[in-house]
Amino acid sequence: MKMKTAEEIAAFLQPIAASCGAEIYEVVFKQGKNPSLTVFIDSDKEGGVDLDLCEAVHNAIDGPLDELDPTFGRPYTLNVSSPGLDRPFRNDKDFYKNIGKKVEIRLYAPIKGQKFFEAVLEEFDPVAGNIRVSCEKDSFKLNLNQIAKISQAIDFE
Repeated sequence: MKMKTAEEIAAFLQPIAASCGAEIYEVVFKQGKNPSLTVFIDSDKEGGVDLDLCEAVHNAIDGPLDELDPTFGRPYTLNVSSPGLDRPFRNDKDFYKNIGKKVEIRLYAPIKGQKFFEAVLEEFDPVAGNIRVSCEKDSFKLNLNQIAKISQAIDFE
């Protein structure tokens, strides 16, 4: 199915989402028997993304999306959702927002015999493309190219 790119759709929707107090985190289109366009949103508001914010963004983008016609006339279901607590860091803001917090890191190749570990994110240097983390009593740098996935750690205590 031919459609506009996720980047094009996200750029088009960003100002509309901003007017609702949200930002576009990611746009995902799933093809198949029941095609769907899911717009993942994030927010710096107290409490983050809730059902009311998802509904407000959905209502705000529904009409403009019809005008944009991302699927060139083919039907789809529109969903608006939070990317979830375990979402991977995608931009500098995600790293800065989590400095001093515990993160989960999955590496492409093991370091000290481990490909997965939890650590505290101490520093982020976007120019050098690395982070400094502390794990137990050890502190070390990782290049972003070494990281397959980094996300906020979730404690269920």
